[in-house]
Amino acid sequence: MATVSPPQPWSYLLELPRDTRAPGIARVTLQAVLDSHALSEIAEKATLLTSELVTNAHLHTDGPCTLRLHCREGDRIRVNVWDTNPVVPAFFRRGRDQGATTEPAAHAEAGRGLRFVELWADDWGSHTYDRRRFGKTLWFELAHPQRKPKKSTPRWISPAGCTDCVELEGERRKAVAEKRALEEIQDASIAIRSHFRDTHLLPQWDVR
Repeated sequence: MATVSPPQPWSYLLELPRDTRAPGIARVTLQAVLDSHALSEIAEKATLLTSELVTNAHLHTDGPCTLRLHCREGDRIRVNVWDTNPVVPAFFRRGRDQGATTEPAAHAEAGRGLRFVELWADDWGSHTYDRRRFGKTLWFELAHPQRKPKKSTPRWISPAGCTDCVELEGERRKAVAEKRALEEIQDASIAIRSHFRDTHLLPQWDVR
């Protein structure tokens, strides 16, 4: 008898520069991914909320941001937006478990866009890191409307004992010791930062 395998978890990662076009690029990319995975029913909400988080990163940081989209078992997506500013908006410090936020004042210039997260997301929150220079992550979750929401728990991978960290740092030091071209040394440094952020800073969902 033929059997159908359950949907497997998947994720996408998008690096975005600090550019006014970044929110639009994030929306188009997210729409394409969700359409390709038959999740068009939540695409409108997901793209709007993602655009708000990326716009927030553009307005309140001086560096790039990283968008990570993850889906577990085809029923629930999580969007993480990492940026270089360690300050978490008050709304995200509260989170769903602490109740609704107050309505922004009519004259307020900030915070109104993030209200959509409270209105539409099934869950949301933030994560900051031990060393403030590594910024923060804001995230939200959306469940497929025809499936029961499941609350998931992200896990954080410690850099202690990471062989990739050791190897990448070894390559960087070797490049410096051998006085290689500046571009090669810079590439080695970027490789370390990218690995550290993607592996040890961005949350990985526990899919067990």
